[in-house]
Amino acid sequence: MAFMINDKSNLGLTSNIKYIKGVGEQRAKLFKRLEVLTAGDLLRFYPRTYNDWTHIVSIAQAPSEEPCCVCATVDVPATTHKVRSDMALYKTRARDDTGSIYITIFNSEYSAMRLKENEEFIFYGVMSGTGRTRQLNSPLFEPSDTGRRIHPVYPLTAGLSNKIITKVVESALVLADEKLPDPIPAEIRERYGLYPLHRAIRNIHKPQSMEDLEAARYRLIFEEFYTLQVNLLDLKRRNKQPTELKLSCTDPSGFYGLLPFEPTGAQRRAVLEALEDMGSSVPMSRLVQGDVGSGKTAVAAALCWCAAQSEMQSALMAPTEILAEQHFKTLSGFFDGTQIRVELLTGSVTTANKRRIRESLAAGELQILVGTHALISEGVEFQRLGLVITDEQHRFGVKQREALAAKGRNPHMLVMSATPIPRTLALTIYGDLDVSILDELPPGRKAIETYAIDSGKRERAFNYVKKHLDSGLQAYVVCPLVEEGEQDLAAAVSYFERLQRRQLAGYRLGLLHGRMKAAEKEQVMSDFASGKLQALVATTVIEVGVDVPNAVIMVIENAERFGLSQLHQLRGRVGRGRESSTCILISDAQNKTALERMKILCSTNDGFKISEEDLRLRGPGDFFGKRQHGLPELKLASMAEDVEILRKAQEAALRPVES
Repeated sequence: MAFMINDKSNLGLTSNIKYIKGVGEQRAKLFKRLEVLTAGDLLRFYPRTYNDWTHIVSIAQAPSEEPCCVCATVDVPATTHKVRSDMALYKTRARDDTGSIYITIFNSEYSAMRLKENEEFIFYGVMSGTGRTRQLNSPLFEPSDTGRRIHPVYPLTAGLSNKIITKVVESALVLADEKLPDPIPAEIRERYGLYPLHRAIRNIHKPQSMEDLEAARYRLIFEEFYTLQVNLLDLKRRNKQPTELKLSCTDPSGFYGLLPFEPTGAQRRAVLEALEDMGSSVPMSRLVQGDVGSGKTAVAAALCWCAAQSEMQSALMAPTEILAEQHFKTLSGFFDGTQIRVELLTGSVTTANKRRIRESLAAGELQILVGTHALISEGVEFQRLGLVITDEQHRFGVKQREALAAKGRNPHMLVMSATPIPRTLALTIYGDLDVSILDELPPGRKAIETYAIDSGKRERAFNYVKKHLDSGLQAYVVCPLVEEGEQDLAAAVSYFERLQRRQLAGYRLGLLHGRMKAAEKEQVMSDFASGKLQALVATTVIEVGVDVPNAVIMVIENAERFGLSQLHQLRGRVGRGRESSTCILISDAQNKTALERMKILCSTNDGFKISEEDLRLRGPGDFFGKRQHGLPELKLASMAEDVEILRKAQEAALRPVES
C-alpha cells in the first residue's frame, strides 16, 4: 500500500520517490529521467535558477522587453477567442493605481479561469507596448497573498512542469529537519559560518530572501568541495600503507645513456622526485603533468628502468590501443639491446600470444607490460609488480587505477596526463597524488602557427596543404563525426571520399576512425607513419599518442564542435619534428563562445594557459566526465567561479588530518 510523505514514520531519505505525495508510479518514471529516484535525491535536486517576485513595480514603471513583476487586480472576466481548432486565446485585463495591462493566456482554459474578476494577483512576465496598450502574453501568476516570494526554477523533462516539481519538493521538505544527517561536522560549520544542512536545503528550495539563498548556496557548494576533498584524502591515506617494494636503484644516469636525446631539466627533476618517493617505505602516488610533447613517456621509462634494476616489474595502462601501441614502440626502442623485456597486451593480441605473455609475466621473465584495460583482466598475474603507470588518467576511473594496483602488493603509482590542468582543478581531480610538472619542451621544438578561417577559404587552405605534400611532408584532416548524420557537419567517411575526388585528388589518403577494427587502425597508422600515406583523414581517435614527426599540417573541420583543450590536444599531433607546423581551424560558427575558443587557440601554444581558459569557458566537465572519476558529483560548485570556497573547503578537510 502506498504511503504518503506526511507520515514521517514510514518515509526516509532512501524511500522511493513514488511514495511522496503528488508523485506515484507514472511521475516516478518521469523523475527517473532527471536522475531523481528517492526522497533524498529530491531534496538534492536543486533549482537551476530563480525568479525574484519580491521586487514589484507599477504598471506604468514596468520596463519593456525584460522580465518584471506587477501586482494588479483583474477587472474584467476572461473571454475566449478561437484562433483555430487546436488553439484558443483567453484575454482579460488587470489594473493598478498607475494603469492597465491586457493579458493573453494561450491554450489554457484552466489558467484563464483562475483569473477571477476583482481578485489581486502578482504577474511575472515580459511586458510589451507603451501607454494605454501595455500587454503581457502568457505570464506566470499567483494570488498576491502567496506569490510575493523568490520562485525556484527547476530542470525539467517532458511531463513534469516547474509547478509540479515545486509542489513535490515542498512535500519532501518535511524531511529537512534537524535530524537530517549533516556530512560537515558542527565544529567546521561554526568555524566557517555555514548553515546546518536542514536549513540550507530548505533555503535552496524556498528562500525567504536573496541573502538566505546565497548563504544556502555557499553552504552546499562548500559541502560538495569538502566531501570531495575528504574522499581524496582518504584515498591518499590508503595509498600510503607501508610497502615492501622499496627501490634500490636511485641513479637514472644509466637510463639517460640509452636515450637518443638529452633530457630536459624538467624531466630530470620529475624523475628524481619520483625516485625519492619510490625509495621510501610507502608507495609513490604521483602525477606527472605536462603539455603535449613535453616528454612524459621518457620520465615513465626512466622509472621502469630503475624498477627493473631493483628486480621489480612495471605496468603501463593506456586508454586506447593506438596509444598503448605507441608507448610499446617507444619503450621497446629505448630498451632495445638491453636485458629489459617489454611486451604489449591488448584486446587484439592473439590468444596464443596472450598465453605466452601471461606465462612470462608470472615467471618474472618480463619486466614491462604495456596495454589497455586488458591489464586488469583476470589471469594477468605479475611475479613482483613494483610500478603501475596510467596514461591520460582523466579517461580512467579511480577504481580502474586501484584495480591495476591490486595486481601487486602496494606498488608505486605514476599517473601521466597530457592535458594541462589548472592547479585548482588538479588539486581536486588528483588530490590523492603528489604532482610533478613538466614545464619545458625538448630543444628544437617550434611553436605551431594556428589560423581560424571560414569555409569560404577552404580551397586556399587545401592548396597550402598540397604545397607541403608535394615537398614530401604529411598532413592530418580532422572531422567531428564518422558518418553523415548531422546537418552541415563534416563526417570522416564522406569527407574522405570527397577529398579523394576533389581537393586532394591524386594524393595518397588514409582514413582512421574509432569504429574500425584494431588491426585496420594499426595498418592505417603504420602506413601513415612510414610515409605510404601522405594525408590522414581522422576523427578524434588521433587526439593522443600518435607521433609522426613528418606530419606538419593539421586541418580541423567544424572546429567549433571541439572543446578548447581537445583542440589543443589535436593540434599537438603536429609540430613534433624540426619543420615549422601549421594548424588550420575551419568553422562558420558565429556564437561568442566558439569564436572566443578559436581566438585563444590562435594566440597561444601554452597548454596551461589554454586549460585555464577552457575551465573558465566550459567548467570542469572537459577534464573528467560525469561520475567517471568515482568521486562525489559536483551539482552546484564551479571550480572556475568558486575557487575561494574550494580553498576553504580544502583547508577544512586537511585540518583534522594535521591536528
